[in-house]
Order: sequence, then C-alpha cells, then structure tokens
Amino acid sequence: MNYLYKIFKFFIIIFIFLPAVSCNYSFKGASPPDGIKTIYIPTIRDESGFGLPSLGEDLTTLLKNKFINDNTLEYAEKTQADGMLNVVIKSFTDEALVVTGNETVSRRKVTITVSADFTNLRKQKNIWKRDFSNWGEYDSSTGGFSKRDEGVKSAEDKITDDILLEVISNW
Repeated sequence: MNYLYKIFKFFIIIFIFLPAVSCNYSFKGASPPDGIKTIYIPTIRDESGFGLPSLGEDLTTLLKNKFINDNTLEYAEKTQADGMLNVVIKSFTDEALVVTGNETVSRRKVTITVSADFTNLRKQKNIWKRDFSNWGEYDSSTGGFSKRDEGVKSAEDKITDDILLEVISNW
C-alpha cells in the first residue's frame, strides 16, 4: 500500500509541476523601437482618385484614435514627437463580390491600399516603409451603393489595425 501511495504522489507531482515548468509564456507586450515614445500622424493624403472626399480624414482620425487607445505610444504634435507615421491612400476599389442567378450584384467588396512610412524624427532615419491593403464588404441588393459606408468602415478598421500592429510590434 505504501508503494502505491509513493507512485500516486510521484504522478501528482509530475502532473502539477511539469506543465508549469514547460510553459514558456511571456507577459511582455509589443514594444516600439528604442527612443520612440511618441508618434505624430499627419492627415492622410488620398491619391486614389476614387472620389470619397472624407476618406483621408476618416482614416486619419481612426488611426490616431487607435494609437491613443492602444497606449503603447503617446500621440504628440510633430515638434514634440519621436516618430512620424506618414500614410498615403494609393487605391480604392469597389467591385462585385456576389452575383445572383438573375445577374444582380447582391454583395460588393471595397479594397483600400495605402503606403505607410514610419520615420524616427530624432535621428531623421526611416524605420520602415510598407504597403497595406485590406477590404470590407457590403450588401448592395437593396440599397445599391447607399450601404457602401459599411464596407468602407470595415476596410478602414482592418487597415488601421494592420498599421498599428506593424508600428508597435515586429521589431
């Protein structure tokens, strides 16, 4: 009986401590490059030629708010900032996604492509330059293009998430 108790005790210890020892999890979050604690984002220029007049301003506001809410970098004006994120909208497309049997477009897809340039203002050095592209879709069967804003908001949300993650991680 004493022998079985020792074996039982051994397995309990193994099952409790082995997973704890083998886990290699870190609570360290993403970190920006050394010396970058504040960021400036100028108004995003729209060079897409698509004709949505508020697209650049909407993307700028959304991106700034995501940085402020994320709190990894503090938002600052250019004269106070360590880094600058310059973004340009290169293209905007709106295309048919789902065509029904009677050749009616029931869903459409908008795609936004931007070029982003992240610069260390203190060292006057480019950190990275990347293109980002993301999409959103919307129902066009009932309202035609009137529901386009739903797809645009979805694409804006995704692309600003992509940019934020690239700035605060991947170092």
